Amino acid sequence: MPHLPLVSFRSPFWGLKPSRGFPRFHPLSTHSKPHGSSLSRRNHEAKQKRQREKQAALEAGIAGKSKSPAESSKAWTPKEVVLYEIPTEPGEKKDVSQLLPPAYSPRYVEAAWYSWWVREGFFKPEYQTKLPQATGETFSMCIPPPNVTGSLHIGHALTVAIQDALVRWHRMCGDQVLWVPGSDHAGIATQAVVEKQLWKERGVRRHELNREEFLREVWKWKEEKGGEISEQLQALGASLDWDRECFTMDAGSSVAVTEAFVRLYEAGLLYRSQQLVNWSCALRSAISDIEVESRPLPGRTELRLPGCPTPVSFGLLVSVAFPVDGEPDAEVVVGTTRPETLPGDVAVAVHPGDSRYTHLHGRQLRHPLTGQLLPLITDSAVQPHVGTGAVKVTPAHSPADAELGARHGLSPLSVIAEDGTMTSLCGDWLQGLHRFVAREKIMSALRERGLFRGLQNHPMVLPICSRSGDVVEYLLKSQWFVRCQEMGARAAQAVESGALELSPSFHQKNWQHWFSHIGDWCVSRQLWWGHRIPAYLVVGEHTKGDKEDCWVVGRTEAEARKIAAELTGKPGTELTLHRDPDVLDTWFSSALFPFAALGWPQETPDLARFYPLSLLETGSDLLLFWVGRMVMLGTQLTGQLPFSKVLLHSMVRDRQGRKMSKSLGNVLDPRDIISGAELQVLEAKLRDGNLDSTELAIAATAQRKDFPHGIPECGTDALRFALCSHGALGGDLHLSVSEVLSSRHFCNKIWNALRFVLNALGEKFVPQPTEELSPSSPMDAWILSRLAHAAWECERGFLARELSLITRALHHFWLHSLCDVYLEAVKPVLSHSPHAPGPPQVLFSCADVGLRLLAPLMPFLAEELWQRLPRRPGGRSAPSICVMGPGSEPGEQGLFEAFLEPLGTLGHCAAVGLLPPGVAVPSGWAQAALGDTAQVYMELQGLVEPRAQLSLLAARRHKLQKQLDGLTDWTPSDGESEAKRQQRLSSLQLELSKLDKAASYLQELMDVCPSPGLSPQL
Repeated sequence: MPHLPLVSFRSPFWGLKPSRGFPRFHPLSTHSKPHGSSLSRRNHEAKQKRQREKQAALEAGIAGKSKSPAESSKAWTPKEVVLYEIPTEPGEKKDVSQLLPPAYSPRYVEAAWYSWWVREGFFKPEYQTKLPQATGETFSMCIPPPNVTGSLHIGHALTVAIQDALVRWHRMCGDQVLWVPGSDHAGIATQAVVEKQLWKERGVRRHELNREEFLREVWKWKEEKGGEISEQLQALGASLDWDRECFTMDAGSSVAVTEAFVRLYEAGLLYRSQQLVNWSCALRSAISDIEVESRPLPGRTELRLPGCPTPVSFGLLVSVAFPVDGEPDAEVVVGTTRPETLPGDVAVAVHPGDSRYTHLHGRQLRHPLTGQLLPLITDSAVQPHVGTGAVKVTPAHSPADAELGARHGLSPLSVIAEDGTMTSLCGDWLQGLHRFVAREKIMSALRERGLFRGLQNHPMVLPICSRSGDVVEYLLKSQWFVRCQEMGARAAQAVESGALELSPSFHQKNWQHWFSHIGDWCVSRQLWWGHRIPAYLVVGEHTKGDKEDCWVVGRTEAEARKIAAELTGKPGTELTLHRDPDVLDTWFSSALFPFAALGWPQETPDLARFYPLSLLETGSDLLLFWVGRMVMLGTQLTGQLPFSKVLLHSMVRDRQGRKMSKSLGNVLDPRDIISGAELQVLEAKLRDGNLDSTELAIAATAQRKDFPHGIPECGTDALRFALCSHGALGGDLHLSVSEVLSSRHFCNKIWNALRFVLNALGEKFVPQPTEELSPSSPMDAWILSRLAHAAWECERGFLARELSLITRALHHFWLHSLCDVYLEAVKPVLSHSPHAPGPPQVLFSCADVGLRLLAPLMPFLAEELWQRLPRRPGGRSAPSICVMGPGSEPGEQGLFEAFLEPLGTLGHCAAVGLLPPGVAVPSGWAQAALGDTAQVYMELQGLVEPRAQLSLLAARRHKLQKQLDGLTDWTPSDGESEAKRQQRLSSLQLELSKLDKAASYLQELMDVCPSPGLSPQL
């Protein structure tokens, strides 16, 4: 039998020197021997008891699948909380001289480590250049800047878990890693929060203060509350370089925003125009598309809206008659869901091919409210089969109508003001009324005039402002717009050419579709908090034949004044400039984040070293609004893509598949999962939110059902591991607290395994140098092969950025290979004194390498346990597992890599052994090939009756031989049948060969003395 080959295996974590041959073969059981010492028997009995309990729990779980969450959650019993109480100043290293507590306690494990990591500079790229394993390669990322107003939710925790695992792995591999932290000023959200606080605490509205006074209040609030996100990120173990933290309203970001605006304007990609925009009347500001929630309505639905005294009905189609001028009995009936916009109608449109209206082409209609004449126009965009086939045209309040009106030269009439009231164009009887109050008054007027033709349920999609809850209006406003077609085409081409990689790749379709239909981007916002637009109105001056206001753009007012002087031909000192009071869309500054955070527009060392970023990782919901805009502006302003790879994770939903929403009571705060929270605390958080009484009652009921006993303490490491264990690159991620709790149990298993290992090693244990480690028994070789396989799987998962592969590999190694098999197998060996030196060395290697594999996902637990392991003699040891190098890499690594799966499978048998080179093949054993280099032999003596089996084989062989003879004599008529005949002949001949070989084994069994047992060997 040939010697087992050593296959080259590269792992950044470990190196093993293979054994040059094992001692004389002896079977080694993977379980404790039933006839060994009393300790062995007790271990064996204890394991059997655990297996019975596990089976009973499994059966109970299957039977209880239909139980409610409340019932299933009763299985959790609170664990003892162990605290780390040794006095340790922030930044000092944790004292690990004490014995490990008997059980895993997250608060004990997670105490003190983070501040020490930060103080030592482990998260800084400058530190990594000094490491012995430094590769010279860089790996840079930026965190998607969360809104400074809020706190992180479970979706943010998923982002942090994925990103931190990746940067920690690259750091351990020796790459120079920079992970930039930051937060977004969140213009609308922050201003709304501060306005609410001012009213609640001082009874003051924003407009009662001047702009400077209000902004001082916002900055004060930011300083007091803005640190909460940083605290949460640190609690999650995020290894960010805090010295490079940035805020999208700090001085450096402000310079970058102004520079970007000016450069885009000078390139002709930014202009001012009057166009329809998404408008929130409650906020009195334009809003972005991402802040518009499309709410489907099945029919009549009543909603309470801000500023409206009574509930408003939506999902209704109102039919209105437009009399034909000059024909008293003729009319055109039009259906509308928005009767409040009737005063803004300037025409009625029909399809040119609709025969019902052919005779009215070119005629005039009477407006049902004012009696004014309106043209009946024809346009192919009208859908003749929808409603009556006739639509009213309101260019000032509908994007579709605006396009139709522009094609026919119709002038728009703006009848809804910025605050949502009706304008003077509606007449005195409607002016100043809330638009939805005016709706009812218009309906009454139609009835009085006999022009109301009916009301019916009508499914529709209602645009709602996600920030205020108000219905979004479309208003004509003079705003600043970014031309996106040219930049969008480059972004689409980048993906098509492969220069920009989107993962998962199915997102490419949405990307290409969005950029092929992209319109211009409105970047003006009517707020005080944000980057004020660097544009100035030159008072009293006009352009384009005195028809338009004269606007100039400059980095400073002095620069703008100089440009205005050149434009008007007047001395700058004689010109009056008024700066645009609006601010820029928050997404504008966010789109600059990858390069602005590194110092752009200055040529900084960070920009030269770390830009473009190595990877952009974020939620798939931000693909177009954030990622797309970063690609557009980054390519335009820096001349290169801001990153070449984009990794998109899925949306986190609850275990019922629902989107997490405060109104449903299913939003999970990571801190509540990490530290645990009683039901009363969860309910108090709901009450402190902005839910109305109805939503609060629904949310509270759902919360009591899901968490009747609160949320148990799970810890940071368990939360991170559970989040990463999902295949987050596919469909939505359904997360439940029970999954995180299961990961906490896994942490406890690792904890207990290390307690056993440390106890087995003892105080005088000295680890061998890595290059001298050589397994002394088949079981040692087997567990090291499983360790090699786990390391290989982890590397494969990190390179593919599929973290679920890593969690599966780690879970299987620690739980099944190490704890369930190897530790049980070596307990009898370690119980004898003196014992063989091999198992302790192997135990140490499994713990050392296993924890290093675990560290990117469970940094606190890995650090706590790794710090307690003995250090290898010689060489400089890394101070932390965070910066632990890959170790030595001898020429031959990968012990038994080619046999990982066979060894793992055979490990579940009662006894496994390996045959050294030159040992005779056992007589009468079944044989199977493992490729070209090894054979597996299985002892069958005592398991089968050879004579009976030989009779069965003979009957089977006779039957197959008859089929073969018949097929040999048959001649097919066509080529296809001949091919099938030859294939069948080969198959029969192969099967007969196997039967003959099996008969040979059975014949040998009849010639030797049978012995019981089942013992496979390699």
